[in-house]
Order: sequence, then structure tokens, then C-alpha cells
Amino acid sequence: MRTVIFDLDGTLADTSGDLLAAANACFRHMGLGDILTQPGDAATALRGGKMMLTAGMKRAGIYDPQKVEDYYPVLLEAYRDAIDHHSYLYPGAMEAVEALKQAGYGVGICTNKPEALAEQLMRSLGVRQAFASLVGADTLAVRKPDPEPLFEAARRAGGDPARTILIGDSDTDRNTSANAGVPSVLVTFGPAGGDMAALNPEALLDRYEDLPEVVARLIG
Repeated sequence: MRTVIFDLDGTLADTSGDLLAAANACFRHMGLGDILTQPGDAATALRGGKMMLTAGMKRAGIYDPQKVEDYYPVLLEAYRDAIDHHSYLYPGAMEAVEALKQAGYGVGICTNKPEALAEQLMRSLGVRQAFASLVGADTLAVRKPDPEPLFEAARRAGGDPARTILIGDSDTDRNTSANAGVPSVLVTFGPAGGDMAALNPEALLDRYEDLPEVVARLIG
């Protein structure tokens, strides 16, 4: 079976609002107040918790790598407790997923969000059952851009890892697909959408309604 594997943050859903809120909870704990803002720091949010902590501490002039590590669990706890207050699925995402399934593709998720948080978010958004697999940052011993999480997501979705495609929104996703030797499609509607063309993916996606046609063209 051919499989279509999706990144989560910034690809299927805009999760930046809840991620930024979790980071700002850490900064308030440090006595700094809210440092990161929406939409200005949305692209940073979608690159992960440690990136947000690093950016905020540098902005405040108190960057310390050890402090980033110390506050990362605090950030994860804050995020877990308010994971769906501002997050939403991108328009047309689930309609595209259903169209792909109807066309005979296996569909799964490969994300660098911790697996338990990804599961929690997808259940909260009411769409976990639409995906045959979900591989997170800590599901395996390696994470993207290592290709193995992508391969595992394809296998768990019942597919052949060599006949898959990755839909993403970052250089991490582009590098993952390149390392796997499979095509990538990068979305242009996320916070970093304007940067995607420079990564030279096999295709850019401006709207989800075009995805089934793009997938068919790239992997049959």
C-alpha cells in the first residue's frame, strides 16, 4: 500500500497559540512576564519547546542552555494541561485525509511532538481515529530528520516505506524525506510558509483540496 504521512504541528493543525502560552508560563515563572507573541513568534513555536525557551531567554538576555533543559519539563506540563485552547485544524485538512483514504492510500502521522502529547491533541481535536498510525518524537530511539520514524509510520499504517510521501512544513520534514529517499510536500499556509520554496520540495501545497492530486502525481 502507498501511504501519505503527515507532520502534525504547522501541517495538519496550527498549534502555535497553545505552544506559545506554555512557553510564556515558563517565562512568567522566571519573573520575566510574557515574552513570546502571536503571530510574531508562531514559526518559532512550531519548531518546538526548547526553541521557544531559547528564543525567549535570548530576547531577555538570560540565555543559559542548562536553564532551557531545566524548564523544558515545566513547559511540557503547562502544554499538556492546556493543549487545545487555541489549536485548530487547517481548513480542508480532514477532507483531504478522507479523500486520500477513499482513494486507497494509508494515512498516518510522524511528528517530533512527544507521542503522548500528540495522541492527546489528536483525540481532543476529535480526529485521532482518522489516522492509522502515529509516531512521535519518543516512539523510537531516533526522531526526524532520521528517516526511521517516517518508515515506521508507514509500516504501522499498513504501507510499504519505500512507497510513501511526507507532508510537512519545515526543513526537518524536507530533510526527513530526503534521508528516506521519498518525496516531500511542504505546505505554504503555516507561519513559515514563505520559506518553503527555498527548500526545493517535490511540491508545494497552497490549499488542502489540491493534495490528493499532488499525491497521485508524485507516488501514483
